[in-house]
Amino acid sequence: MIGVRVSPTLRDAIVQWAENQPNDPSFSEAARCLIELGLASAHLTRPPSKKTISRAATLAAEEIERLQQVKAVAPEERESRKRRLLKGPKEFREMRAPKGKDQK
Repeated sequence: MIGVRVSPTLRDAIVQWAENQPNDPSFSEAARCLIELGLASAHLTRPPSKKTISRAATLAAEEIERLQQVKAVAPEERESRKRRLLKGPKEFREMRAPKGKDQK
């Protein structure tokens, strides 16, 4: 067991969160759940490395240059490129869910 002091504002926020939960947790259960949620999300988000930031900047610059060149392409070619992008690579086409009667 661990005792924790929280401000009245934080206590009110925890109580309000608990009141909106379907299982109506006690204050302790709600605090524990919120701590677990916070820790789980902390593991998912980590700052990108300098290498990742540099690679993203390079890719963005290349894409901007490519988009600027597209303006010089004929409208028919732009439409063809758009269709190819929307259709996707053939390796991934089988992975898509088949369209049903209610999907278009």
